[in-house]
Amino acid sequence: RSLTFTLREGVRFHDGTPMTAEAVKINLDRYREARESRRKTEVASVASVEVVDPRTVRLVLSAPDAPLLSVLADRAGMMMSPAAIASLGERIHTNPVCSGPFSFVRRVAQDVIELARFPGYWDAGRIHVDRVLYRPIPDGTVRLVNLRAGQLDLIERVTPSDVAGGERDRSLRLISGPAMAYQTMSINVGAGERAKGPLGADPRVRAALEAAIDRGVINQVALEGRLIPSNQFEAPRTPFWVADRPVPPRDLARARALLREAGHTRVAFELAVPNSPVERQVAEIIQAMAAEAGFDIAIRAAESAAVVAATRRGDYDAAIVIWSGRPDPDGNIAIWLQCEGFVNWGKYCNPKLDDLLARARAVTGTAERQALYREATGVWMADRPHLVLYHHTGIWASRAAVTGFAAHPDGLLRLQDVRVGR
Repeated sequence: RSLTFTLREGVRFHDGTPMTAEAVKINLDRYREARESRRKTEVASVASVEVVDPRTVRLVLSAPDAPLLSVLADRAGMMMSPAAIASLGERIHTNPVCSGPFSFVRRVAQDVIELARFPGYWDAGRIHVDRVLYRPIPDGTVRLVNLRAGQLDLIERVTPSDVAGGERDRSLRLISGPAMAYQTMSINVGAGERAKGPLGADPRVRAALEAAIDRGVINQVALEGRLIPSNQFEAPRTPFWVADRPVPPRDLARARALLREAGHTRVAFELAVPNSPVERQVAEIIQAMAAEAGFDIAIRAAESAAVVAATRRGDYDAAIVIWSGRPDPDGNIAIWLQCEGFVNWGKYCNPKLDDLLARARAVTGTAERQALYREATGVWMADRPHLVLYHHTGIWASRAAVTGFAAHPDGLLRLQDVRVGR
């Protein structure tokens, strides 16, 4: 019911102020209480934050919370300067002042994010890059062309169809590794008027849609067989994957029968998808397969932020989205499906599932938690507010002159020990 941290000595924020226990308390209280916070559900178990001494902070919990360490190793554990928070308030995202190896310089929407090396970083000896420019380029082929031309040093999410060519190119280095990220189809089952159509209102229609698609075909055709077909939020053969609920085969006869049972011969809905070639192709394959079962799918491709904004408003029927994944299963399931989950855009709510997720958070034994998540999987799979499609493999590419980079399962860019030659 409590968690005590001893802070590293000598850590400073980019504005020079020290990272103390009081700074941690200010940040965690903001995540717990601020109107603009998107971390409230993640730290809901934290009843209070106590400053024991300048380097010791204690979190007092209202209940046991097995996922909490995982949560604090991610967004809810990212600390910012209290001085900057006090100055900018809800606008802190416009100039975040943190304590990592690079400080924020500028952001131009849809163009560039620029960071500069922070000399005061506690582990500065491992940082050999002076400046970092992030450039959003949705088209994977365009990213690769720019990498080959020397306009970029490192790219993420190499398009599967480009991997073989990249492996043969001696001017490039391909780096791959396991990833927690997955692609899922969120279905609006309770958010406003658009949830009242056949897809959102009737789980039999959603079951028909799942029976109409073949995840293996999606992987082979759109993803060159390099990713992992999946129907669960946990990746296959990981500790909380439920082995007795594998990816179901395509069953057109069942799909058509379910639609007839639900009183429909054809069902139309709109599928929102990020405007990138791979996601569009995945959507088009689903569109073609589902049409054979009786679905008329209109694809709406938009920039990723626009897709997320629409889903937050409930202005969607279904949407294909990516989640970077979390090491604890609670961070992969509860965020989408708990009644108050912070990305529960479709407003799915099943008290039985909420109870199972709460019980799984309250115990730390792996076997106990596995049993609870197995039962929870049975609940949400029957309701189908999401159709998980596949898990990712992290595929990066760099110029051959870039050394020291390693892929991490969470997909975050870490530049310790990375050197950029010319």
